[in-house]
Order: sequence, then C-alpha cells, then structure tokens
Amino acid sequence: MQGFVRVLRGKELKYEPWEEMRSTLAHVDIVKSDAVEAEFLTGETNIFKAAKFYADMGLKEIVLTHRDGLLIYANDKYHEMGFFSAQLDGRSGRGETCIGTYVTKRLSKPPRESGIWAAAVTSLKMENLGPFNRSISDFSVGTE
Repeated sequence: MQGFVRVLRGKELKYEPWEEMRSTLAHVDIVKSDAVEAEFLTGETNIFKAAKFYADMGLKEIVLTHRDGLLIYANDKYHEMGFFSAQLDGRSGRGETCIGTYVTKRLSKPPRESGIWAAAVTSLKMENLGPFNRSISDFSVGTE
C-alpha cells in the first residue's frame, strides 16, 4: 500500500489518495498495510474495522502492521500477534520482512501460523539495522 499512497513531492513524502484502489485490489489476494496507511485509505482508526474494510473490497487476506505487532484478517477471522524485540534499532524494512515471511509461510501453513512466523522474524529483524540476517536456528516458533 505504501508505494501507492506515499508520493515524493519535491523533497517531501506525502500521503495522497489512491483513486484506483478498489479496482486494483479486486485483483489481489493478500495485501499488507500499516495502521497509518489503513487509516488514510479507509478512514478507520480501528485496525479491525480497517482490515474488514479492505476485505469488503474482495481481498482474501489482510496483513495489517502496527506499532505493537500485526493483525491478520483471513477466512472471516482475526488473528493478532505481537512484536517482541530486545531492542528497536532496525524498524526500517519491518513491513517488507513481515509480509515476505507471511507470504512465504502461507505456501505451506494456515494464516495464524504464518502470522506467528511473520511476527517472530519481524521482531528479530527490528533488533538490527539492515535486512534480516539471522539463521532460523536463532529462534524457535511455537504454534497453538
């Protein structure tokens, strides 16, 4: 979503309306948005309502990140996962890390379990500047 609503005007990044949002998202299965983008695009400050707003456009799965974690809306169910980082040195790129992990895990796992992995990898990513560069053996992820 970021690439559609954050537009460089001179030396400033500004949020601008995305006129083709509905027609574009009608062709998308999974979307990632952060809470700020979601509020701008949907008018909803409540992330649960914003996720539902996106779903009502035909999206099958919504991954919505916010300051404390992520919310997934899939199959008419909400799944929440928190971010738990020892330190916050690498917040830049967390959205890409989160959605990349989520989509990769969705190839073989259901939404909730994929979200757990996404939250875990994103939490570790935020501990360091730059891209995620840890080994899977650095952590274990349990599922319910």
